Amino acid sequence: MERGNFIMNTDNIITRSIDLHLFFMRIMKEHMFFIEAAFTPQNFGLQSIAGNLRERASNFLSRLVDIANNNVSAEAIESGEFVTKHTLNAENATSYFTKIPIDTSITQKEYDLIAAPNTNRLSPNYNVSMSDIISLNNEAHQIVSSIIEFKTSLLDQVLKCSIFTLNYPLLIEHILREAKYYLMKIERLQQPDRVMTPQELVEEEMFWNTIMAEHAKFIRGLLDPTEVELLNASNMFANTFDELTMEAREAEKRMYDSLGITQKSYDETQKIRAFKEQGTEGLLNCKIKSIILPLLADHTLREANHYLKLLRTK
Repeated sequence: MERGNFIMNTDNIITRSIDLHLFFMRIMKEHMFFIEAAFTPQNFGLQSIAGNLRERASNFLSRLVDIANNNVSAEAIESGEFVTKHTLNAENATSYFTKIPIDTSITQKEYDLIAAPNTNRLSPNYNVSMSDIISLNNEAHQIVSSIIEFKTSLLDQVLKCSIFTLNYPLLIEHILREAKYYLMKIERLQQPDRVMTPQELVEEEMFWNTIMAEHAKFIRGLLDPTEVELLNASNMFANTFDELTMEAREAEKRMYDSLGITQKSYDETQKIRAFKEQGTEGLLNCKIKSIILPLLADHTLREANHYLKLLRTK
């Protein structure tokens, strides 16, 4: 895991853009699903807005997956950040429980994705041009901006006790941060010569360690009180990732090498990834008592897979 300045080559913007959107637009789609499912009948109007944003994200993802073959990296496919072996079952179960429709054809197509033959080169022979990618990036920017606006308003209303939702306020803040992070990544795609500094790499690590810590806290809060072993494991992971975030922050302040922290982050993310996979399987097989939707479990598993991929490239 070597760390240094990173310059994006214009020749791989197509693959990098498609990789980014295949992962993050699915995350955005599912965020809106979780928000939609957590409203009470009192907030039918907000539920409808969330559903419309979910559909916009889903439609974008559906079109994207149709052009992704031969334009997506093997690394991203193999990481399990797009889909896991549990995703389709988790979608079917979650749609059944909530009566909210999910376009599972997207998932089925993603299981069959074919990687670009050489992801270090531009691939004009596969019906995707730079103008197509610029258009896709602009559309993604618009969708994510709308999602950020909605999440910001929702969080404000929840904190003012104007509305009730079954989602924790921290969960809404959590998914708002992820949307802002995605927007920043889209904007960086439009700056192909921009250098990613070592400080930004540390900040990215702190961001994802915070995400992992909060996943553990959400799991802890959604488990049945009788699931003592899982509660204790969740609490341990929450504390571990909080400590890693603080260590990285200290490294940034004192400007000393944080590669040792990166290795620890990688090792602990491997562990929480295994914990999340076991949890997803347990939920789908009705072996765990909780109020966790199966798709939420698979969602957090894919985010751990994504973070592991990032750590492997540092």
